[in-house]
Amino acid sequence: MNRRALLALSPLMLAAHAAPALAGGPGGGSTSQASYFRIGSSTANAPRSGGRAGIMTVETGLDVPDAALRARAEQAAPRLRAAYAAVTQRAARLTPPHAAPDVARLSAELQATTDRILGRAGARLLLGSVMVV
Repeated sequence: MNRRALLALSPLMLAAHAAPALAGGPGGGSTSQASYFRIGSSTANAPRSGGRAGIMTVETGLDVPDAALRARAEQAAPRLRAAYAAVTQRAARLTPPHAAPDVARLSAELQATTDRILGRAGARLLLGSVMVV
């Protein structure tokens, strides 16, 4: 087949594939996309076995259905990132070298931090991944 024809069709194929997700069809729920935003990852030094230094990485995001609170959360994103980094550092320091991080405790602390910074509950913290390397 002609390569130029394939290259000409590729943008059309991408647009046709993305249209149902943007329209809010099944599986592309526009409500959840509009209420979610990514905060980013926080990293901290974590002790590992044998005296090595490891790194704990925590990926976070927020689901905020309330539009006013979501606007407030987006404005407070730098404060949230700084607070999440402090919580991640504390969790990394408290994790024993041979143990996995306590994700339930970490999640509860990050949720409490979110509520404190935003001034009220209503934003749900979502953890993407928690890993120590």
